[in-house]
Amino acid sequence: MTIRDTAEEWEIRATETPFKGNKTSVRTDDVVMPDGTVARRDYQVHPGSVAVLALDDEDRVIVLRQYRHPVRQKLWEIPAGLLDVPGENPLHAAQRELYEEAHVKAEDWRVLTDVYTTPGGCDEAVRIFLARGLSEAEGDRFQVEHEEADMELRRVPVGDLVRGVLAGELHNNCLVVGVLSLVAARGGDGLDALRPAEAAWPARPFES
Repeated sequence: MTIRDTAEEWEIRATETPFKGNKTSVRTDDVVMPDGTVARRDYQVHPGSVAVLALDDEDRVIVLRQYRHPVRQKLWEIPAGLLDVPGENPLHAAQRELYEEAHVKAEDWRVLTDVYTTPGGCDEAVRIFLARGLSEAEGDRFQVEHEEADMELRRVPVGDLVRGVLAGELHNNCLVVGVLSLVAARGGDGLDALRPAEAAWPARPFES
């Protein structure tokens, strides 16, 4: 038996959007349950995101330390950002984020994994890429602002990140999922067997 997620949509009797923000909103749906009752479900509507696990020739990952106000912590993360344009190719967005946040480009791109960050309360879908063959990007550095103006950048060995994740010292979901997926891929069919960078993504369809 193949274990895989499948598309399904239950009947919605009514829907409204009580809050609209700059990038996201909150939606309320009245959903018909299997027993015929109707339950109200509130959730955040999100455009989707990309993240990049950038791995250098010394087996180090580019990580950024950034303040995250909702959790009142500075978290170590991998470069990531929103899919600002509907239908945008996620590879192009990932390349942009790696340039803007780390001033780095990569020669080899693969899809590491796709995840829903909080499917019980948010429809955010994230595609995490593996980027290899790193080099310094050309041109001026991107001008950062707000929380990003205080970012710290490091290259950290994969083993150190794995230990931090398992010790409960690193909490960013894209970093955790990305690093552990990297280790799993190495222990399986290898990194070159990962999906191509422009593999289909049903959660956020795009044109090549």
